[in-house]
Amino acid sequence: MQTITDRFHAQRLDAQDELASFRQRFVIADPEMIYLDGNSLGRLPQATPTALDELVETAWGERLIRGWNEGWLEAPVRVGGKITRLLGAQPDEVIMADSTSVNLFKLLVAALEARPDRHKIVTDDLNFPSDLYIMQGAARLLGREIELVVVPSPDGIYGPVAGLAEAIDGETAVLSLSHTVFKSGYTYDMAALTAVAHEAGALTLWDLSHSAGAVLLDLNGAQADLAVGCTYKYLNGGPGAPAFLYVRRDLQETLHNPISGWMGQRNAFDFGLTYEPAPGLHRFLTGTPSIVAITAVSAGVDLLLEAGMDRLRAKSIAQTDYLIGLWQAWLEPLGFRLNSPRESAWRGSHVSLGHDDGWRIAQALIQEAHVLPDFRRPDNIRLGIAPLYTSYTEIHDALARLRQVVTDRLYDRYPADTEGIVT
Repeated sequence: MQTITDRFHAQRLDAQDELASFRQRFVIADPEMIYLDGNSLGRLPQATPTALDELVETAWGERLIRGWNEGWLEAPVRVGGKITRLLGAQPDEVIMADSTSVNLFKLLVAALEARPDRHKIVTDDLNFPSDLYIMQGAARLLGREIELVVVPSPDGIYGPVAGLAEAIDGETAVLSLSHTVFKSGYTYDMAALTAVAHEAGALTLWDLSHSAGAVLLDLNGAQADLAVGCTYKYLNGGPGAPAFLYVRRDLQETLHNPISGWMGQRNAFDFGLTYEPAPGLHRFLTGTPSIVAITAVSAGVDLLLEAGMDRLRAKSIAQTDYLIGLWQAWLEPLGFRLNSPRESAWRGSHVSLGHDDGWRIAQALIQEAHVLPDFRRPDNIRLGIAPLYTSYTEIHDALARLRQVVTDRLYDRYPADTEGIVT
């Protein structure tokens, strides 16, 4: 009888996987290398080089500047409209622009200006650090006293829901959180916390970078006000791919873009000297969009839409549950801690395993075992599951190799820490 640790069990799960064929539609240059870092940078879709070649050789090479009137100007809206189908939003509520950090700054300042009599931003200590940097910078620039309240997680894994609810009050202008947190993968109940914020008269601003394309989202159903997210993780848009922003339809005419630029001007090609915001979501554009990068994002999003988020989420839950089962059987006895929620309802699509020698183990795993995860201080080896291309057999083999790295003490060959390495 097959058990969870039996490799034949993993192969049987792959044979039954209705999404297994999508793996063939990605570039896999080294079949021996197990890639578990799609939560940081997604694989390259097979369709992306073709789409980029066509853009460069035909649209740019032949049509030249005429391309702006042949679809380029509409690209941020067109591809944003595709992304809405992954987020539970309307086609006119999402647009592609800038980076996640720039978009967060724009929407945060817009929200603070929309609540001029309030003086508090509420977040948690599980949020992505650069989001806090943006909050700190925005608070300095606004010219009025802004308090940034960072509510601590009780265990570094689960979000401090009770503490956040207590911190939100009549002084709160914005609640800003990562929907799925970057270390543990804990995922908030967006609707419940949004309701708490709205009851106090505050706006909500969600970072969806570890959620978009990985978990089921319903921005409209949750009545979320604002959101941002990147496209180079589960959306497979490529390194440094442009981000997206969401503004609920009824807020679009009342909020103002603090980085007012050419593309957000009402009549950009009139070249008037006074800024007048464009109607609707267009006002949150700033500079000229990167057409090459947006084209790459479009190819990645198409695969997610074809697969369907319901099926992708079901596979993500099954695969992360499978990974946790292997951790319990093989790795918990070796000193590995589960630094992610065990309950799938509160877990995104990556699992963090903690170990006192986590950094050295991660280096040995990469250099000698041909498994590519990432590492987040102080002890988190993050194993990202991208259901479009991650197989059950890969998960089995990765954890078997991880066990061997520890039992054979291969990590002893590596220093305790090294600065400046991207993981």
